[in-house]
Amino acid sequence: MALTQDRLLVASVRSWLRSNVSVRFARFMGVAAVALATSLIVLGVCDGVLHLTSVPAALISQISGALVSYVLSRWAWERKGKPDVLRETIPFWIVFGVATVISTLATKLGYHLAASMHLHGFKHVLIVEGVYLVANVVTFLMRFVIFHYVLFADRTPEAMAAATRLDIPAAGTHSHHHAEAPEPSAPDVTAMAGSAT
Repeated sequence: MALTQDRLLVASVRSWLRSNVSVRFARFMGVAAVALATSLIVLGVCDGVLHLTSVPAALISQISGALVSYVLSRWAWERKGKPDVLRETIPFWIVFGVATVISTLATKLGYHLAASMHLHGFKHVLIVEGVYLVANVVTFLMRFVIFHYVLFADRTPEAMAAATRLDIPAAGTHSHHHAEAPEPSAPDVTAMAGSAT
């Protein structure tokens, strides 16, 4: 019994790893890592070099990371050409706004913690970036779910059928379970005439 459950679990994991969701998740992890690295570098400069307060430091770092994230997210979901403003651009920046609020609050908390411990220089930056990093890990999952299932969702009929696990046959084809019976052939009139004589 336990062996069967283990095999089912392994099969489920393998199926997920080969699925569209896992591919997008892996790509988005790379996107998030690059965007986060950009944000952390900019935040470190704003805090440690420019000595900005928490709010402008958070906003500048978030905008820098969001620009990188937007460009690379379109690559992760294989979007080419001009972006759809209503379906992609506006929703992306709404999600960015929510993530910015969370990251700004986290940055303020980091500044507060560093100040309460009387830290300066590198140690101050380390605490601020540590709290900022935790907040970004939390928003990472939120962003992936919204990006994959809403923002960059594939709305083609094939993708919708796969998402709902429906097997829709292509136009002009018939299901194997509903094969039409061959039409009966017309009676041979000449043969019938011959047999009557």
